Amino acid sequence: MSAGGAAAGPAAVDSGSAGLLDALPLSAWHRRLVVFVGLGTFFDLYEVFLGGVLAPILAKEWALSSLGKAAVVSSGFLGMFVGAVLLSIAADRFGRRKIFLVNLLLYSVFSLAAAFAPDLGWFVVLRFLGGLGLGAELVLVDTYLAEFLPRRARGRYTAWAYTVGFVGVPVAALLGGKLVAAQDIAGVEGWRWLLVAGALGALLVLVLRRVLPESPRWLELMGRPDQALAVARSVAAKAGAPDTPPVPVESNGPVTRSTAEVVRTAFSGVHRTRTIMLVIFQILQTVAYYGFGTLAPLVLVSKGYDVVESLGYAALSFAGYPLGSLLSVPLVERVERKWLIIGSAVAIGVLGIVFAAGGTPVVVVLAGFLLTMASNVFSNAFHIYQAEIFPTAIRSTAGGIAYAMSRATAAVMPFVAVPLLASAGPVAVFSGSAVLIVLLCLDVGILGPRSTGRALEEL
Repeated sequence: MSAGGAAAGPAAVDSGSAGLLDALPLSAWHRRLVVFVGLGTFFDLYEVFLGGVLAPILAKEWALSSLGKAAVVSSGFLGMFVGAVLLSIAADRFGRRKIFLVNLLLYSVFSLAAAFAPDLGWFVVLRFLGGLGLGAELVLVDTYLAEFLPRRARGRYTAWAYTVGFVGVPVAALLGGKLVAAQDIAGVEGWRWLLVAGALGALLVLVLRRVLPESPRWLELMGRPDQALAVARSVAAKAGAPDTPPVPVESNGPVTRSTAEVVRTAFSGVHRTRTIMLVIFQILQTVAYYGFGTLAPLVLVSKGYDVVESLGYAALSFAGYPLGSLLSVPLVERVERKWLIIGSAVAIGVLGIVFAAGGTPVVVVLAGFLLTMASNVFSNAFHIYQAEIFPTAIRSTAGGIAYAMSRATAAVMPFVAVPLLASAGPVAVFSGSAVLIVLLCLDVGILGPRSTGRALEEL
């Protein structure tokens, strides 16, 4: 059947390459894969939290109202919403590797252009276009690593990839504070260099990623088993392992070809409950996770700290992101993923209220630090989880559609949270977030399947 046709229903897929990949010993090749993929998450996460860093800077620079500050934060998220839908579907149709390169190229070009935006209007448009490129980045990371890593190490190696990426969060805040304090560098305003750094860094990662192979599981799905097995054997050789595949395991997941069929499959049969669970989860987790990262600098300003001081305190709090990601490495294989998501979400809700109510820098920074640590145990667990619970045919599409809801919510959230922060104060904002976190926990606890340690084909 041609790539443009459609076929659905149970089908046996030659799983020789999948079985071979699952049986490989962990090697230097796997570690390089994690670094190359993780570096891309660095710039995605750098960009996500850059909105919160830039909002107080540009509020002063361009005399922005609450609406203008919200637009600064939400413009990138709105682009990510559109990009998450379009590019995640494209990855199931055209391949993971190709879209991995397209997304970073789009981001790099438009982020560099945004660095020279003359006013808020141009800035918002260019941030939206840059966000298009990054929309599917984390979904592709989850999908790609899940399809290459042996199942016994899938969780902890994906957590390592995100640990590399989350270094970008405190870097964004630290750079923001230093560049704002410096004001002009080589005649260019300091905040503009934050965007230039992201654009050039993403371009470098794009070059590194050109060596990555296409996913053998995707190649098999597209009816190219010889190419799939060739890639798997090449990986086996680099890992120093025999290249004879284990006995093939039949996959009962649907084999799909057309985009419409892929989307229909994600919302039918056993997948429907999982997709709905993940859509609800992604809407709610945005408030829990991105709410702190994007609002923290504004909360600190509302407490009376100046912009540079606020960014310094935010950077100290944001140091918990890479450390929390590091903490998740041993946890994601030892604790069932769905329960790890719920436990860390509860911690986020409690610590968010403590952060909002804190009256001294020590309490504020400590609560923020512990909150960000809990956030990245939470984040890594759900990124691993969402890639595991769908078959190869719809893995990127189902994860991308659900993840797009988080970007849409993140785009709307500043227009609600920023005015509410000004009128009701930070305690009210974070208390409301805690209520939504309770709903998130019920959603995953009731509807979410167990996944830890199981083969993708089994799931």
